[in-house]
Parts: sequence; structure tokens; C-alpha cells
Amino acid sequence: MKGPLFYSKILLFGEYGIIKDSKGLSIPYNFYNGALKRDENTSGDAKESNKNLKGFVAYLEDLQEEQPELVAFDFDALKQHVEEGMYFDSTIPQGYGVGSSGALVAAIYDRYASDKITVLENLTHDKLLQLKVIFSEMESFFHGKSSGLDPLNSYLSIPILINSKDNIEATGIPTQTTDGKGAVFLLDSGIVGETAPMVSIFMESLKEQGFRDMLKKQFIKHTDACVEDFLHGDFKSLFSNTKKLSKVVLNNFKPMIPEQFHGLWQKGIDTNDYYLKLCGSGGGGYILGFTEDIEKAKESLKDHKLEVVYQF
Repeated sequence: MKGPLFYSKILLFGEYGIIKDSKGLSIPYNFYNGALKRDENTSGDAKESNKNLKGFVAYLEDLQEEQPELVAFDFDALKQHVEEGMYFDSTIPQGYGVGSSGALVAAIYDRYASDKITVLENLTHDKLLQLKVIFSEMESFFHGKSSGLDPLNSYLSIPILINSKDNIEATGIPTQTTDGKGAVFLLDSGIVGETAPMVSIFMESLKEQGFRDMLKKQFIKHTDACVEDFLHGDFKSLFSNTKKLSKVVLNNFKPMIPEQFHGLWQKGIDTNDYYLKLCGSGGGGYILGFTEDIEKAKESLKDHKLEVVYQF
């Protein structure tokens, strides 16, 4: 058995902000994917994944008992398959902010949920929200607190616009131009990030009035502007707002940026060769970059590994 593929995702804008109702924009990233498999694979990774699935199944049983109206699973099949050694075969790097647990959640829901909402039906606003709530509860097993957006993106494989916590919609994004000079890219920090500790640093900071003011008047304001610019293809304005956002993040989210990248972050702002922002919760994994000239950015960051995600 090999299940359908579920892709990684990239939250272009909205990390942390969406917890406080900023806009957000999440896109599928087909470079990485994962699928449920049952075969004779006895590698360490397959065994580790199978062990994690056992814990996840126990968590889902509790979830179904506590919230029977939310979601139901075919536990007979799920448990039998896990006992037979089922694992999640994935190329999605873990702890890199590209949705490794989200793809797994989407795969389990797709294969084992009863009365599931499918991609083929008319996805009304209510159905999208219902899916987001289900996925949020399921993914909380991995992160402690999840918005449910990563699995939603992976499950539907379409760009999702977050207007606010309770207002999300499928959206279109400007078509890529493969020879475009402008680009969004991923920069590999070479460090695995942990979501839970980063989120708890953020939640702790929210207790301070100054931090809350900065979030509202600067971070969310620039994030919302970037989302609007990107969707409307206004790239001149996008770079101006991304630069502002990059500055705010460097000044106020230092714990989420690996220390050796503080200088690189500032260099982008000073030279305008590129602007960096968090990809997911930060603390390691990938860093997201925006540039008006990808060749210039590659030259400026020549000691680092860049992956182009989107060109315009």
C-alpha cells in the first residue's frame, strides 16, 4: 500500500501574526512530500515513524471520545495498519517550518476519517473552517497548539488566504514567471527548529504591553500590507513592506532567529540585495527570503544554500 502524496507548505506571511488575527498567506510547496506506506521497510526512520504513529493513534482515540461530534476515524483499520508497521514516508524535513507534521495529519485524515470533507466538493467557507478546526485539534499532538493551517494546506494543495482566525478562503496567486528576476527563496539555517519552545517565547512576550503594541502597530500592519501586495502582484510595494517587516522581526523576534544569522539579516536590509523573514516558528529550519534580483541575492549569500520557491 502507498497512499496519495501530501505536500509541504510555506507560510509566506503571517507567522505569529495569525495567532493575533493578522492576515496570512500559505502556499503548497511541491518540492517535498510524504505518503503513508505499509511494506517491509525496517529502517530506523520507518520504525521511528511507526512508533510516533502509535502515540498519535492513542491521542486521536482520546480526541474522538472527548469531541465525538468533531471527527470520527476508522480505528479498526488504522490500528491494524499501524500494527502491521505502517509509517509516513516523507522527504519533508522535520523542524524546518515547511509542514512535516501537517502533511502527516492530512494523510491520516484522508485515509481514515469517516464522513470526511473532500477536496472535490464545493468548499464553502464553513467547510474550510470545519476542516481547520479538525486539523488544529489533530496537529496539537505534535506542537501543543496548532492553527490547523499546515494540514489544511497540505490536504487541499491550494493557496490559502487567512483574513482572520475565523475567516479563511482558497485564493489564487500571481502566475510565476520562470525567467523573472524577483524571487522568494528558502535559506537553510542548518539547524533544526523546535516549534513549541518558540511559540511559548512568543506567548510570554505577549504579556508585555510594549510587545503587544509593536505587534499591532508594526508587525501586523506590515504583514497585512505584504499579503495584499503579493496577491495583487504589486511587487514594488511588496519589497518596500517586506523590508519594513524584516526590520521589525530583527528588532523584536531575535530569539527566533539563530544568532549566526543576525548579521546576515541586517546585511540584507542595508544592501537591499534581499530581505529575510521567519519561515514558520523560527529557531532554526528554513529562513524565508525575498529579493528583487535573485542573481544578486545568490552572490550576496554565496556561502549559503538557497532554494528558489517562486519567481516573478
